[in-house]
Amino acid sequence: MAQLLFQNARVVDPSQNLDTVCDVLCRENQIAQIGQGLCADSATVINASGLVLAPGLVDLHVHLRDPGFTEKEDVLSGCKAAAAGGVTTLCAMPNTRPACDTPETVRYVLEQAKQADARVLPVAAITKGLCGEELTDMEALAQSGACAFSDDGVPVATAAFMARALKESARLRRPIFAHTEDRSLSAGGIINEGKWSARFGVGGIPNAAEDAGTAREIALLMNAPKGAHLHICHVSTVGSAALIADAKAKGLSVTAETCPHYFIYDEDKLETRDADYRMNPPLRSAQDRKAIEQALLNGTIDVIATDHAPHTPTEKQDFLKAPNGVIGMETSFSASYTALVATGKLSLSELIQRMSCRPAEILGVGGGTLRIGERADLILIDEKERWTVNTDRLHGKSRNCVFKGCSLRSKVKMTVLDGRIVYNELF
Repeated sequence: MAQLLFQNARVVDPSQNLDTVCDVLCRENQIAQIGQGLCADSATVINASGLVLAPGLVDLHVHLRDPGFTEKEDVLSGCKAAAAGGVTTLCAMPNTRPACDTPETVRYVLEQAKQADARVLPVAAITKGLCGEELTDMEALAQSGACAFSDDGVPVATAAFMARALKESARLRRPIFAHTEDRSLSAGGIINEGKWSARFGVGGIPNAAEDAGTAREIALLMNAPKGAHLHICHVSTVGSAALIADAKAKGLSVTAETCPHYFIYDEDKLETRDADYRMNPPLRSAQDRKAIEQALLNGTIDVIATDHAPHTPTEKQDFLKAPNGVIGMETSFSASYTALVATGKLSLSELIQRMSCRPAEILGVGGGTLRIGERADLILIDEKERWTVNTDRLHGKSRNCVFKGCSLRSKVKMTVLDGRIVYNELF
């Protein structure tokens, strides 16, 4: 019987309000014991003195590009990147080729993930081909293993389809992940509508595009059946944050995520015309950046996700023509720690809550906890380590990293998935 015994770790688990130095024993794929002076004759003993042991991270927003775009990423390579960043569970978005809009494609993703270094939960499409013209068979997709539904990559084309999706959300008990954007307002835009779009003479994406999309989805949720759950993806504007806060105050079942680049960077990163800083939604104004950080700190935004979106170096060479998207799973924890914990804005426990416990709660499929009897998904973190992001040493296929060259604080040193060590920098 495989066993891992972690000794003298600082165990941080917000799901149990736990922050103490002790031992953790994993037997087979479960947390077996937590306490002082544990021993197990046949266990592999890991000296975790000076390290933090926490639940594995849960990333609600990842593009694995598989099937169809495996030159950018595939399930196995994406999960290697996940493990290196401490992500033990991830949600794979459906904008693949073919789109994840049939039970067969859901099963393909799950089959590919059987030998992967992270748990992959497919998010299935709301409309066939993400075209906004015909609803998928959401019940069949749920039965085949879809954890949620989204047309991410594009917004759901009409309010009528989104209203039907929210109705199915209530019936099937699966959340709807919403890419909130009014494309009649953002059409032709490649960066934030602001000083740099004006200076470069390129189309801009206004805040109003995201705000109008967010307002539409919240209005539809207000009229949806009880049990419908709306999750707003990659929030980037002060207006969307305010709309979400108001919806929560009204008691609506809405949650939200943002990504590290939205609370760390603003549109001034575009001055170099480097396409690695282009994504959708785009980097916004300094005012938006501050508002997103505040919304994350006060709980309006529940979750830090990555929107990990790999592209090849060739695709990212041309600033004007490059596709949107940045990778992020290997840097998300350290970047967030550097910006929020090292500056005293959040405690380590509060960061783990936003990157592990809360996203697991939203999905409702386990994880995000070290409770005895739960699966042994955990990470070891060295808070004292400082490291510089070298894209040549990343574990995925692509290099379009928004934190390239940055000096970050805190580092994931080991990742354990189902009691199995899948990433190890300790020995």
